[in-house]
Amino acid sequence: MITQLQTELLDKSPRKILRTALDAFENIAISFSGAEDVILIDMALQMKKNIQVFSLDTGRLHPETYRFIEQVSQHYKIKIDCLSPDAMVLEAMVKEKGLFSFYEEGHQQCCGIRKVAPLRRKLSQLDAWITGQRKDQSLDTRQSLPEVQIDTTFSLENKGLIKFNPLLNWSSEQVWDYIDAYQVPFNPLHKHGFISIGCEPCTRAVLPNQHEREGRWWWENITKKECGLHSDNLKPAKNSS
Repeated sequence: MITQLQTELLDKSPRKILRTALDAFENIAISFSGAEDVILIDMALQMKKNIQVFSLDTGRLHPETYRFIEQVSQHYKIKIDCLSPDAMVLEAMVKEKGLFSFYEEGHQQCCGIRKVAPLRRKLSQLDAWITGQRKDQSLDTRQSLPEVQIDTTFSLENKGLIKFNPLLNWSSEQVWDYIDAYQVPFNPLHKHGFISIGCEPCTRAVLPNQHEREGRWWWENITKKECGLHSDNLKPAKNSS
């Protein structure tokens, strides 16, 4: 099935990829956090009314982001499943290392608890998911992004989880052209120099001509700027057949 989908969707438009995904899988959900994901919600609701949408509530998001999640829910009249980290695991980490250990030892453990583990729980209940990843978001980790793939990070034993990336070939300019043309809600932090928005302690505004990922985990090497949600981006591209 995956080879057929990859052949069918190669270089196709976001709407074609999205429609194929929604037609092929009943148990599928859109991962929502940023501007790209709201575009996917906007497009998907033109095709199907009962879509599933989820978001990761790490407990460290900007106040503007929490209000943005609620704004999207109200604007589109949809429920957004907000996923929280395991309270006991999170409490143990903070008790041992404090609230800002990631500045010293890297963000992987914190992201693993606050983002990756809740996502893993959610994806264990799905057959496929849809992301807003774009190739130009990271020249180091996303250049080999395909339209559709087997999720090697979260696939369960004896069950192939499918991941769709409808906006992979879009530029940031195309994203904002769509937002402007269709009056799509967006996070107000974008007006203040924030492009790629994550947790408040790990995100800052970027300067003119800086790449959007330079505002994420800025104290770390640029090649490490993935939180674990798309760990397969860090692997060399393989023959997908």
